[in-house]
Amino acid sequence: MTDISDIPVRGRLTANRPLSDLTWLRVGGPADWLFQPADEDDLAEFLKALPLDVPVFPMGVGSNLIVRDGGLPGVVIRLGRGFNSITIDGDHVTAGAAALDAHVARKAAEAGRDLSFLRTIPGSIGGALRMNAGCYGSYVADHFAGARTILRDGTRVTLMPGDIAFAYRHTDLPDGAVITEVTFRADAGEPEALAQKMADQLAKRDASQPTKERTAGSTFRNPAGFSSTGRADDVHDLKAWAVIDAAGMRGATRGGAQMSEMHSNFLINTGGATATDLEGLGEEVRKRVLETQGIELVWEIMRVGRPARD
Repeated sequence: MTDISDIPVRGRLTANRPLSDLTWLRVGGPADWLFQPADEDDLAEFLKALPLDVPVFPMGVGSNLIVRDGGLPGVVIRLGRGFNSITIDGDHVTAGAAALDAHVARKAAEAGRDLSFLRTIPGSIGGALRMNAGCYGSYVADHFAGARTILRDGTRVTLMPGDIAFAYRHTDLPDGAVITEVTFRADAGEPEALAQKMADQLAKRDASQPTKERTAGSTFRNPAGFSSTGRADDVHDLKAWAVIDAAGMRGATRGGAQMSEMHSNFLINTGGATATDLEGLGEEVRKRVLETQGIELVWEIMRVGRPARD
């Protein structure tokens, strides 16, 4: 049996690494191991040497994640500076998986390419692909042209559009696969017009969402099965916030966790919340919505790891 600590790496491999400071909600226990690879070669060789029975969890910037209080088993892989480049060639925009969605949108706009839907999506490109992130009627699936990927056994592959099944807030990427780079196809646009479009989107978001609070973005998927379109004729009947309101759960609290008064589909750490508080409040919301309206809310925030140890 290979001892993980004996696997040679050029990046950083840390045992029992706390994860709470790496997530937007600032909760959760430690990873058994955290690996921050230096580059693709480092990552591929590490995965090749890592016993296949050791679970691997690729982690972005923790913007859409609750790590449970008992921490994460196996190895958490977090990509850093070696994976955040952005290049533009004609209508193709290629971004490292660690590049922030907002940064990619801005860089593309400066080059006259429209990926403006990414501007208000928290997180990094790898997570955006994994979740088929989207808003205002546009999704990653609409622009996806390919992705460099390292599979759990260290094999490198390039996934093309026909290799991935996209759905609302979901893809069927293989377990343990680490996305390292994504290429998008982007329509042309005037840089100034795109900049104004993104500024308007940001203003609208800041006016309706608790962007100054400690959150992880939308808590539940819209029961309607699609994101907000941003249009004046947008229908709200099956929006997550609407059914949460109808269940009387706007502003509900549990420990240090709260469903936002400003936007009831946002789960907030008001200070001192545990992962148990946050997940427990979310489950209470799901129960109330099911009881009052017969609708089963599906988590959009990923919850991973072990419950708190007694």
